[in-house]
Order: sequence, then C-alpha cells, then structure tokens
Amino acid sequence: MSAEVDLHWMRSALALAERAEREDDEVPVAALVIAADGVLIGQGWNRNISDHDASAHAEIVALRQAGQKLANHRLVGCTLYVTLEPCAMCAMAMVHARIARLVYAAADPKTGAAGSVFDLLGDARHNHRVDVQGGVLGAEASARLTAYFRNKRSLQPPR
Repeated sequence: MSAEVDLHWMRSALALAERAEREDDEVPVAALVIAADGVLIGQGWNRNISDHDASAHAEIVALRQAGQKLANHRLVGCTLYVTLEPCAMCAMAMVHARIARLVYAAADPKTGAAGSVFDLLGDARHNHRVDVQGGVLGAEASARLTAYFRNKRSLQPPR
C-alpha cells in the first residue's frame, strides 16, 4: 500500500474515533478492515463501555464485521487500520484471522502489543505474522486520546 492510501484510511479511522466519543462517549479508538482489493469490509469503534463487554475493542468489532461480510473467519490479504496500537487480545485476534497488515496511529506504551510493550504480531513462534506500520497520523490520534482522558478526569469529583 502507498503512504497516500494509508493516510486516507487512517483519516477515516480517526473520523470514526471521533464519532465513538461524540455518539457513545467511548474511548476514541476506531478500526477499519480493508480487503486486498481496497474495499472497506469492516469497521468499528470501542464498545466495551456501552456493550458491557471487555472484548468489544474497536479491532474486534471491525474483525467480526469483516468476517461476517466475507462469511469467513480468515481475513487473508486484509489490512487493519486502527487509531491506537492494539493490545494483546486484539493482536492475537489478528494473528488468528490471518490479517496481512496492520497500520496504527498512536503507540500504546502501557499495553501495546505491536512493538511497544510486546511484539506479538512479529513473534516467530506464531504460525502467522502480520506486517506492521506504526505512527501514521500518530500525533493526531494521541492528542485526541489525551484530550478525552483529560476531559474525563476534569469531570470526576475530587477525592
């Protein structure tokens, strides 16, 4: 994929992340699954708060939708765009789905599993490895997340 294509899809993911915050008051993280032919086949944002589901991360929501669209749990040749580096749960879901490529925006220095804390996607012990490109519009995604959490903290009553 070209850098221009990556920027296009990441901008779309960032717009979806903004909707997550505005419409559902969710942490503004969003993901898109793009098929090998360049068609959007899955999208989602974090739904773990609204769905009361610890597994409803943006990546999982998007992967589920893509799997339904293709009628297959294997998403061979697909690229996943996500606004925050995936956690271990989401990284392993990508391995199991056989995602070809991950493009993420902001690194996650606390739970990132695509190179920041863990490198599950490139681990040679797995039967599939995912090509990873990080930092695409990372400053923008990071600023949005920082503002979201700063706002949440300001709304909390003092202890």
